[in-house]
Amino acid sequence: MADVEDNKSFKDLGVVDVLCEACERLKWKEPSKIQKESIPLAFEGKDVIGLAETGSGKTGAFALPILQALLEKPQRLFALVLTPTRELAYQIAEQFNALGSTIGIKCAVIVGGIDMYDQALMLAKKPHVIVATPGRLVDHLENTKGFSLRALKYLVMDEADRILNMDFEQEVDKILKVIPKERRTFLFSATMTKKVQKLQRACLRDPAKVEVNTKYKTVDNLVQSYLFIPVKFKDVYLVHILNELAGNTFIIFSSTCNNTQRLALMLRNLGLKAIPLHGQLSQEKRLGALNKFKSKSSSILIATDVASRGLDIPHVDVVINFDIPSHSKDYIHRVGRTARAGRAGRAITFVTQYEVELYKRIEELINKQLPLYPTVEEEVMQLVERVSEAQRFTKLEMKDAEEKKMAARKKKRGLEDEDTEEASGVRKKFKKKRKN
Repeated sequence: MADVEDNKSFKDLGVVDVLCEACERLKWKEPSKIQKESIPLAFEGKDVIGLAETGSGKTGAFALPILQALLEKPQRLFALVLTPTRELAYQIAEQFNALGSTIGIKCAVIVGGIDMYDQALMLAKKPHVIVATPGRLVDHLENTKGFSLRALKYLVMDEADRILNMDFEQEVDKILKVIPKERRTFLFSATMTKKVQKLQRACLRDPAKVEVNTKYKTVDNLVQSYLFIPVKFKDVYLVHILNELAGNTFIIFSSTCNNTQRLALMLRNLGLKAIPLHGQLSQEKRLGALNKFKSKSSSILIATDVASRGLDIPHVDVVINFDIPSHSKDYIHRVGRTARAGRAGRAITFVTQYEVELYKRIEELINKQLPLYPTVEEEVMQLVERVSEAQRFTKLEMKDAEEKKMAARKKKRGLEDEDTEEASGVRKKFKKKRKN
């Protein structure tokens, strides 16, 4: 009987034919665990809390019930999906558009870094689904004339734990106040924190809980290992591994924007196609970096934790933790970028003499002792000279870029000062006239 249960298709879950066909086009052969558990509950009209590991197919678990409900009762401004990052918002919208391509779904992405006026025009057209980050949505609710969510039927909070960790609590409260109480709510989170429990009490009615992972764990087809190295040779070991595993696609996680930029430049100086993705890049550049990586025109993406959650880039073969995450749970999200949807993947974590404590916490969390990644020190050390030269070039490039930035800022400030001086001069003349 268990085998029959496990082999359920989307049709068996109650998904209508037109959406089953859309799933086939996306090559979703059968529902994932979270989809099997939560889709039938959603069809029963229940609020759902879904706790699932990253890469488990959460988007499909809420998108399919929403689209099916929309087919039954078409309505504009039907569903709102709140998400913590801009990249994730675009990705969720992509999946909605792909699933609803044959039924004419209109989906709008409302995130920061994009012109408010253009977004207001999009909202005026009343899309069926809005995918938004909380801050920018509140801006529109407060400032965009004629925009309201009073008719909303579905609210989804994806990565709810991260939305709350990023201090969006106030914004979420404001949104909950202006949407109807009579609605369906789906709350998806990788972890159940105290804040998420509080949110659950505030916005869900008699919810059904679906838990696919009870413990913090990484997927079984992920090969994990660590490398213990002196901090001064981190760059050298990174280049060695990239050369050794050449032909794969990599995401390298670094802890700061500056280091992400530095590593990308250094690898380029060594002739490796690497692109950076971090919070200091403009929205346009961030999307551009993702698209280059998705289209495989570059095989190495170097990112801060902006890319550790939710991003579904199907072909990531290797994740390298160049810097260990300070929060152990972030390790699970980072390595979850590979070995997705049943594929194999590899994760290598660099551990320096200063990070042993942080690394021990990760092993405790995942309840595993990871093996050492095998390297031959003599082979690695042959790269020292080339890497040192690339580091030197990179330092000069970064210094040059910083000086240009400073000069641009000074120029801008100079213009502003001129403006204010001129304005104060006009004010003085005006005051004199009034006195006379």
